[in-house]
Amino acid sequence: MECVLRETPEREVKLKTGHSFRLPSFPGEPLPPRLFTSTYFDTVDFKLARLGVTLRRKTEQKRVTWQLKLPRRATRLDVEMNSGRSSPPAPLEDLLFALIRREPLTAIAKLRTRRSGIRVQHEDKSIADVDIDRVRILNARRVAGHLGEITVELRSGKGKELTAIVKALREAGAHDGDSRPTVFQALNLNISEPRLPETTPFSERLKTILQKQLRDILLHDPGTRLGKDPEELHQMRVGIRRFRALLRAARVILEPAWYASLQEELRWLSAMLGTVRDQDVLLEQLYAEARGLPSAERKIFERLLPTFEAHRSEARRQLLNVLRSDRYLDLLDRLEQAAQTPGLREAPESSLMHLAAQEFKQLIRAGKRGTADSSDHELHQLRIYTKRTRYAAELALEPMRKPAIRFVRQTKRNLDILGRHQDAVVTEERLRQLLQTTRGVKTAFAIGQIVERLRTRRHKTKVIFPREWAKLKKRGREIFAL
Repeated sequence: MECVLRETPEREVKLKTGHSFRLPSFPGEPLPPRLFTSTYFDTVDFKLARLGVTLRRKTEQKRVTWQLKLPRRATRLDVEMNSGRSSPPAPLEDLLFALIRREPLTAIAKLRTRRSGIRVQHEDKSIADVDIDRVRILNARRVAGHLGEITVELRSGKGKELTAIVKALREAGAHDGDSRPTVFQALNLNISEPRLPETTPFSERLKTILQKQLRDILLHDPGTRLGKDPEELHQMRVGIRRFRALLRAARVILEPAWYASLQEELRWLSAMLGTVRDQDVLLEQLYAEARGLPSAERKIFERLLPTFEAHRSEARRQLLNVLRSDRYLDLLDRLEQAAQTPGLREAPESSLMHLAAQEFKQLIRAGKRGTADSSDHELHQLRIYTKRTRYAAELALEPMRKPAIRFVRQTKRNLDILGRHQDAVVTEERLRQLLQTTRGVKTAFAIGQIVERLRTRRHKTKVIFPREWAKLKKRGREIFAL
C-alpha cells in the first residue's frame, strides 16, 4: 500500500448554514450528491488535534480511504492510503511516530456527512466549488448532534471572485463559519494559539515561542519520513535551527547545564537532517549543472549521478533510523518540557529585542571583512551568524513594522547570496574528489567544465556581496540603534 502525497493551497472560506438559508442560483453545474462516514483517530489526550492534525477513515460507496491532513501556513499537506483496515495502517502510524510518541491511536469521533453543491462557472471556466455539508455526529447508533457547513473552495478563480460568491451566500442566509476542522467543532476542541500582549515578561513569551517552534518541527516530521518532498526535511531542519537560535539568544537567563545539554541533542538531530539536506542540495545542483552541458558531455556526466543518489539513499536510511529511535523520542519529550518549563536561572529580566541586538553585534564583528577578498570559510561563517541574527530578529520584531520588514528581507537576500556561494563551494569540492578517482578523459573534461562554471559563480557572488552586506548593516543599525 502506497501513501499518496498532495499539497493543497488553502484557498477556501467556511460559512454556517442558517435556518433561512437557500443556495443562490449560481451559474454552473450541480455536483454529484455524496454520502460518506468519517471515523477520526487520535490519542486519548488529543496529541494530533493540539497540532491541528486530523487522521480519518472515510467510507464512501464501500470504498475505504485513510486520510492524514497536516496544516501549513498557506497550504495543507494531505497523505492518503487505500486500505480496508478498521484501525490505522502501519505506514500512517509510522508517519505519526513523533506526533503520538508512545501512545496508541483510538477512535475519537464518528461523523456522517451528506454533501451537495455546485461548481460555479464563468465563461466555461470552473471558478469554485460550493459544498453544502449536513453533518450528523454519531454516538454508537444514535445521533448526538448536527452541524451545517458551507465550504467555498477556489479552483481557477481569483480572490475577488471568491469574495463575490461569499457575499451572495451571506445574502442568502449564510453567516460566519468556524475555521476549525469539522471534527474539532463536533468535539468542541479549541486549537488556536494564544496571543500575548507586548507587556508579557520575556520568560513567559519564551515559552510561547518555543511551543510554536516545536509545533513546526513536529508538523514537518511526517513529510520528512515520507521523503517525497525535500522541502519537508528542509523546513523541519529550519524549525530546529530556530529553536536553537532562540535558546542561544536567551542563554543569559537559562541554567547553563540545562542549556548545554539540550543544545547538544539538538545539534545531533540537526546534523543528521543536515547530511540528507546537503545531499538533496548537491543532487539538485548537479542535475541543474548537467542540463547546461552540451549533449555529449551531459550524457557522460549523468552516468556519475547514481553514485550521488546512492550516497543520498544511505544518508536517508540512517536518518530514518534516528527518527525511529528512543533517543529522538526522548529529545522530543525534553523539547516539550522545555517549552512548558524552560530551565531558567536567577538573572535580570531581558527582552527579545535586546537579545536580537546582541546577535546583530556578533554578526557585525564576524563581518568586518565582508569584502570581495573574503575567503570561502569567512563567508560561510558570516552565513551562520546571519542566520542567527535573522531568526532572533524575526522573533523579536513581531509584529513587524516597515523598518523591521526591510531588515529581515535584507537578511534573506544576503542568505540567498551566501547560500548560493556555499552550494557552489561544496559542489566543487565533491566534484574535485570525484576527479581524483576518474580515469576517463571525457568524464574528466565534463567535470572540469562544471567546476569552471562553479568557480565563475563563486566569483560573481563575491563581487556583489559587499554591496548587500553594506545594506544589511545599515538596515540593522536603523532597527537596533547601534
